[in-house]
Amino acid sequence: MPRPAKGARLGAGPAHERLLLAQLASQLFEHRSIQTTEAKAKRLRPVAERYITFAKRGDLASRRRVMRSIGSKTVVHELFTEIAPLVAERQGGYTRIVKTGFRKGDNAPMAVIELVLEPVTPKRSSRSRTAAATAPAAGSDVPVEETNTIEESAPIEAETETPAAAEVEESAAETASEAPDVEAPAADEPAVPDEKPATTTS
Repeated sequence: MPRPAKGARLGAGPAHERLLLAQLASQLFEHRSIQTTEAKAKRLRPVAERYITFAKRGDLASRRRVMRSIGSKTVVHELFTEIAPLVAERQGGYTRIVKTGFRKGDNAPMAVIELVLEPVTPKRSSRSRTAAATAPAAGSDVPVEETNTIEESAPIEAETETPAAAEVEESAAETASEAPDVEAPAADEPAVPDEKPATTTS
């Protein structure tokens, strides 16, 4: 015995459910967005996206396949000529469901299902992000305006000698003049020790 599909069963049986979903898809393609119950919107989403996938192929077999379910030629023509080019760059996710609250009579949860026709902005992969971060920017060779500015520095004050510093300098000069002049050996000549006088033996 065949098992029913997962989710809410719409209508009295499978045939009625197929007709109901085909009619909802036709209304969705015609008006771009419709309001229905949340259960019907969730069951309509895969059906409508499958029809859009057929429309993106654009061949005659796909058009005839959609015409089996959607009987209106004007809706099918609009799907293949207007909606399919708008979602040509999109890789799935052609519909959007927005919950709108509860119905007044039986408190059923309501939702709006609409087509996503905005242009796609491709996401950059992580590899391209790291490559762009490491590569130098193309506009880095921008000429910088040169400005002729002269920086004025503060005038240097003359150093004033304190009396203690003057006394230290005078004492250093006196000790230098009193010290005997000792010739330092040249750097190239090795230091020779003093020779002892030769002793003569008689």
